[in-house]
Amino acid sequence: MDKRHFSLVLHDIAPETWPDYRGFVEAIDRLGERLGQRIPITWLVVPNFHGRGECRESDTLRRVLDARLALGDELTLHGYYHRDDAPAPRSLRDYYMRRIYTWEGEFYALDRDQAGALLDEGLAQFDACGWPHGGFVAPAWLMSQGTRQALQARPFSYTSDPQQLYRLPGFAPLEAPSIVWSARSAWRRGMSRVVSAIQYRRFQHAPLLRLALHPVDMRYKPSYDYWLQLVEHLLENGRQPLTKRTWLDHEAPDLATDDLARQANKDRPAA
Repeated sequence: MDKRHFSLVLHDIAPETWPDYRGFVEAIDRLGERLGQRIPITWLVVPNFHGRGECRESDTLRRVLDARLALGDELTLHGYYHRDDAPAPRSLRDYYMRRIYTWEGEFYALDRDQAGALLDEGLAQFDACGWPHGGFVAPAWLMSQGTRQALQARPFSYTSDPQQLYRLPGFAPLEAPSIVWSARSAWRRGMSRVVSAIQYRRFQHAPLLRLALHPVDMRYKPSYDYWLQLVEHLLENGRQPLTKRTWLDHEAPDLATDDLARQANKDRPAA
């Protein structure tokens, strides 16, 4: 089996963002049919996106996600509100991370109790919808130490940052870099095309490559076309599509075994 895989990951799934993704998901399904293999998707679900409506109250979104689960897709908890409600930043570093890098680092400044309360609310929404617990991805991949501690005490199997997946509860890292665009303006889309080409060359030998899509990417032809063409390119070049959970369950154990073997060889005395 080819050991190179990719995960198609849709961020910020909520009742108001599903219309952005609908056409793209249909195009991905058609691509899979044309190439003779299904392309599973990892959906990063925000239970109450910006406080504008809970997923469990949306019959439309629940029907969509229930159907995708039945097909073998994965649902992952992605924050709770996906907005930063913490007190104003006090340091230059925090100001940069929370006001320039992003305004949506919901879990960047939370202590253990605050993070745990939001995680529990997210788990409760998944339970109400009958969705399985799996991974957790913090908005913008930003997590405080308190968030890390809260995750270790809850039934999540993994979390991530832009470059790695981490098995929980121990935060054991596995290489899994992401390609991501910033598509909100023409100059950002142009820069994203250049940066993503560099990232693709840099990460082409990674065992798992994550494609991190956002709703805004779907609103502009350059970014929409880029993602669809990249998925087709990866398939034609031998990368196999898997959800993150499937990769962790079925492929990552082999990597762990390989790492142990390399370490054993390294530690073995010379003849």
